[in-house]
Amino acid sequence: MATKPTLPAGDRLSRIVAAVQRERQQKEASYRERALKLFPWICARCGREFAGKKLRELTVHHKDHNHDNNPADGSNWELLCLYCHDNEHARHLAAEAYEKGAAPDDADPSAGFKAFAGLAELLNKQQTK
Repeated sequence: MATKPTLPAGDRLSRIVAAVQRERQQKEASYRERALKLFPWICARCGREFAGKKLRELTVHHKDHNHDNNPADGSNWELLCLYCHDNEHARHLAAEAYEKGAAPDDADPSAGFKAFAGLAELLNKQQTK
């Protein structure tokens, strides 16, 4: 009985990663096509209109940030231009960082200028005069 030759771990990992990427691209293509049929080709944030070659700049944004949540009615999607989509994800990441207590002012006291540092002390001094 012949045994199947085993691939080195790196080759197997590369094949798994490639398969996952192909599956993700196919899934994205399907919900993108559905979203483009459901919604007008306008960015939901900035209102810019898209057509022709520029249509590739219009992306599908998942409102709940869950790329596996793709209801047929499109209720979890909105079409955003590349710039607004990047902005939305940056805002989401910043909000997560603040929720975890990693606000820039908390991280390093020497990280930047604090315009109102000492303001309370100055106001208290003026009130006591």
